[in-house]
Amino acid sequence: MIVAMVSPQILMQQAQPSRKVHIPNLLTMGRVLLAWVFVILLSYVEPRTINAQPAGTDRLGEISQPGTGLLIAATVVFIIAAITDALDGHLARKWKIESKFGRIMDPMADKLLILGGFLMLATPAFHAKIALTDSTIQLSAVAGWMVVAMIFRELLVTSIRGAYEAEGVDFSAGAMGKTKMILQSITIPLILLIVAFGSPGPNTTGRLVISLLVWGTLITTILSAFPYIGKALKHTIDEQARMLEVMRGKKARKSTKVSGPSGKPRPRTNKGGQQGKNKKR
Repeated sequence: MIVAMVSPQILMQQAQPSRKVHIPNLLTMGRVLLAWVFVILLSYVEPRTINAQPAGTDRLGEISQPGTGLLIAATVVFIIAAITDALDGHLARKWKIESKFGRIMDPMADKLLILGGFLMLATPAFHAKIALTDSTIQLSAVAGWMVVAMIFRELLVTSIRGAYEAEGVDFSAGAMGKTKMILQSITIPLILLIVAFGSPGPNTTGRLVISLLVWGTLITTILSAFPYIGKALKHTIDEQARMLEVMRGKKARKSTKVSGPSGKPRPRTNKGGQQGKNKKR
């Protein structure tokens, strides 16, 4: 009777950890889905027309443009996705249920969200025509070459980590890598909100804020790759030094044969004269 009463509780306790195992991975997969929704929303944003020196009524007219709702919706989706990024990592560490699937898909979801965001910010959807002057401006201040530089950094670091972590070298994210991720996660939604609610034309405060955010993020992203490169080079140099030591040790062992003055091997001597005589017999 006692066993029958206790067994359901034991089963429930065993079932709870099994549910916990899937929660971080489900959050990661949810972030992948949100990243695609985010990119799709931005792909439907259309170029807008702004005024070089907007008055209050002009700014209200710009806010009411068709793409404003999409920008706001994309910002909300991005923020939710960023929250899941912090949450799934926290739960995985707290419950000690880190998995290979999470190690692969978690950074993949982050790159899809961040790089997808910067890629869309560099598209013609964020070109704006300035009224009266008939000139154009990239409202996001993100150029195509900046996105290429970010993608190159991610590919380089991913390749380094994959190659050296297979040899047991720890290449977990350092302070610069975490700072880069935080800054990227702040820059994208702020740019979207400034474009949606402001008028970041030439010589405006909004334009200055956007430029500072973009350049600060770009520089931090590039600099964050150097610790990985330095660690990889140090490990390679240490490995080559060990290989040279092994090679020198082999050569030293080969050259330890005893030889006579003429370089010929010394003749063997028999210990004990009686034994030698007996052998001759």
